[in-house]
Amino acid sequence: MHNILIITYYWPPSGGSGVQRWLKMSKYLPENGWRPIIYTADNAEYPVLDSSLEKDVHNEAVVIRRPIIEPYSFYKKFLGMKKNETVKAGFIREKRSDNQSSSWKESLSQWIRGNFFIPDARCWWIRPSVKYLLSYLKQHPVDVIVSTGPPHSMHLIAKKIHQKTNIPWIADFRDPWTDIDFYKDLHLTKCADKKHHRLEKEVLTEANLVVTVGKTWAENLEKTADRKINVIHNGFDFDIEENIWKNNDSDKGKYFTLSHIGILNKDRNALTLWKVLGEMVKTDADFANDLRIRLIGQVDGAVADALKNNGLSDNAAVIENVPHQEAIREQASATALLLLINNSPNAKGILTGKIFEYLASGRPILAIGPEDGDTAAVLNETKHGFIADFDNEEKIKSLIINFYKKFKNNDLENLEVVSVEKYSRKNLAKQYVELFEQVAKR
Repeated sequence: MHNILIITYYWPPSGGSGVQRWLKMSKYLPENGWRPIIYTADNAEYPVLDSSLEKDVHNEAVVIRRPIIEPYSFYKKFLGMKKNETVKAGFIREKRSDNQSSSWKESLSQWIRGNFFIPDARCWWIRPSVKYLLSYLKQHPVDVIVSTGPPHSMHLIAKKIHQKTNIPWIADFRDPWTDIDFYKDLHLTKCADKKHHRLEKEVLTEANLVVTVGKTWAENLEKTADRKINVIHNGFDFDIEENIWKNNDSDKGKYFTLSHIGILNKDRNALTLWKVLGEMVKTDADFANDLRIRLIGQVDGAVADALKNNGLSDNAAVIENVPHQEAIREQASATALLLLINNSPNAKGILTGKIFEYLASGRPILAIGPEDGDTAAVLNETKHGFIADFDNEEKIKSLIINFYKKFKNNDLENLEVVSVEKYSRKNLAKQYVELFEQVAKR
C-alpha cells in the first residue's frame, strides 16, 4: 500500500462544496492501493457544517488535525457579529440593500484580507504546518503529496515540504487563484497583486504536476505556468437509480419546482431569469399557482432583493443549510434544477461541482451562463439540460415555457440523456491514481 499525504483545509465536519472533491476522492484510494493521510485544521472557521459527511471518511484513512490560528475572531468582533456566528463563504452578504451591505467596515475588512493575508486568511498556518509535517514525515514516509486549494495556503505548505524533502507533489486547483471571480473584490495594492501572482507562479512551476477541474481553467493556468495542466473533473458519488425523481412520492410533481443547490452569491444573481419568471407570474395565473423556487444553501441579500422586486417572494423559499444527503433529495425532487454561473470575467471556465450531482439526479437542468463555456460543453455532451446566456431574455423564457409545458404534460421523464457514469467519483479516483503512479516513478 502506498501512502499519500493530502493537505486540505476543508474536511468534515465542514460541509459545502469545498470538502467534496478530496473527501470523495480519498474514499476510493485504498481500493486502488493508496492510503490517504489527511492533514487538516482542528478548529477551522467553516462557513457550513455537515457532520453527516463523516461517514464518507474511509476507515483506512489517517486524519491529522492541527490547531490553526485564523483572523476571523477579530473580523467578527469588528463587524459586531456574535462568536458563534459563521463567516459566510464566497463574499455572501446578508443585508439586503446594496447601500447597507457595502458598509465601510466590510470594505475595510476585504481590503485588509487581500493585502495583509496573502494568499488568504489561513497564511498563519503555513509555518507551523511545515514544521509539524517535516517531523511527522521522518517517521511516517509518504510517496506523494497533494495540496488542494483554495485556500491556496495549502499549496504553500506543500511547496516548502517538497523543497526540503523532494517528495513528489501535485497541486490541485479546485478554483483559480488570481483568476477567481472575487479577486477584484480584494482591492489589492500593486505590491499585493504582484505577490499573489508571484506565489501562484511558484506553485504552478515547482509542483511536479498541476491539476484543475476544467478545460478553460487549465488553458488559463498553462499561459501562466508555460506547462501542461492536467484536467480531472469533479463528479458525483451516489447511486443514480435511488435518486431519480419519482412522481408518486409525497408531493413531488405537484408543483413546478425550480431548485438551486449551493451558494448563491451576488455574481450568480440571475437578474434576467428572475425578471422572466416575474413577468410570467403576473400574466399567467396557473403558472403563478404552480411555480415554486427553492434555494438550498447560503443566499446573498441581493438575490432576495431581486426576487422581491420581481414579485416572486411568495413563490420562493430559502433553506440555508441542509446535510448533503438532504441536498441530494432536494435535487431529485425538483422539476428542473437551476445552474447559475457567476457573471464574471472567468465565467466561460466555471464548471461547478454541483453540475455533476445535478446530472446524476436525473433531473433536467436549466443553466444561465456562457453558451460557449465549459458548462455548456458538458450539457451538450450529456443532453441533460439547456443553457442560455445571462441576458438572453428570449431564450430563457422559451426554455422555461418548454419545461413548463412538459411538466403539465407529465413529459419531463422522456429526455434522451447520455450516460454520466464517467463522472462518478469512483472512476475519477482511478484517473488520479494514474497521476500518483506517474509522479511517484520520478
